[in-house]
Amino acid sequence: MSPPKANILLIGSGGVGTIAALNLEAGNLARVTAVLRSNYHAVTSNGFNITSCDHGILKGWKPSTITNRIPDPTPDSPKYDYIICTTKVITDCPPSTANLIKPAVTPGHTVIVLIQNGLNIETPYFAAFPDNIVLSGISMIDSHEVAPGVIEHGSADDLVIGAFRNPNLDIAVEAAAAERFVGLYSAAGKTKCVLGLDVGYSRWRKLIFNACLNSICALTGLDTGRIRLAGDAVEMLVRPAMEEIRAAAGSVGVDLPGSVCEEVIGAYPVALYLPPSMLEDVWKGNLIEVESIVGEPLRVGRANGVAMPTLSVLYNLLKGVQWRTKEKRGLIEIPAPGSDVADL
Repeated sequence: MSPPKANILLIGSGGVGTIAALNLEAGNLARVTAVLRSNYHAVTSNGFNITSCDHGILKGWKPSTITNRIPDPTPDSPKYDYIICTTKVITDCPPSTANLIKPAVTPGHTVIVLIQNGLNIETPYFAAFPDNIVLSGISMIDSHEVAPGVIEHGSADDLVIGAFRNPNLDIAVEAAAAERFVGLYSAAGKTKCVLGLDVGYSRWRKLIFNACLNSICALTGLDTGRIRLAGDAVEMLVRPAMEEIRAAAGSVGVDLPGSVCEEVIGAYPVALYLPPSMLEDVWKGNLIEVESIVGEPLRVGRANGVAMPTLSVLYNLLKGVQWRTKEKRGLIEIPAPGSDVADL
């Protein structure tokens, strides 16, 4: 008799989350409940229409269960073995995902998997769930939801899983949970999912792209190809920002090799003209991950005496972009024209 399937709750079924759900269901070792937001009605009616370099073309695909809210299990409900979060980390706009998932977390049992960008993103989960394992997921996938329920997955899913170190827990138990998740995710043989025990290295390594190239593309409106064609943009902005991230990483004992900057800059062919995720968010009028991928490494570096002038300018410019988006979304109230601001 085969063991029961892992019971998994997925928060955020966009480009990354949908392919994650597809991988897990395809391996036939997991049953996924996907929490959908803006695409809920489209997917409920028509399923996901997916064009994937790993899975081919799927019409009307659905995970085991679709819902538009975080489930609140009863004492008789099956426990969630894993809760996967693939939403953007917008720490400056509550509520936090850590608070949202509380009803579905079984203390000491549910493993929380953060397939998300940024530094120190595990901190609120450790505070909320001190007895639960929290895993780090570093995804290098190129997958986008181009319309509600329509996923275009253009480059192979490449996922690195490791455990954030929780001093309350046994390190061997954390490693076993990470290894089990790698097995679940890889079971269908459609993806590359590996165990990466050095979580700090993996996260700082990805910040070379996200905190620098991603953010500069968002501010300039240029994709990864055009930014390399745009005069001195790489030499005067991208490369200095990357070196500042390397220095900040080194200040906490993470040694990123000098070659990493060139590797990241040249990771995509110029003529691919790939728009990074933060640029796409700006185009769509979405909130951006300014604090988790730029603010947090900047704060870490400064606390350790690292000079970070380029990142400081990028951070403050991005905060301005974020403020503008918040105003458009009605999240900030500003004085009416002609008001005496000093009296408010």
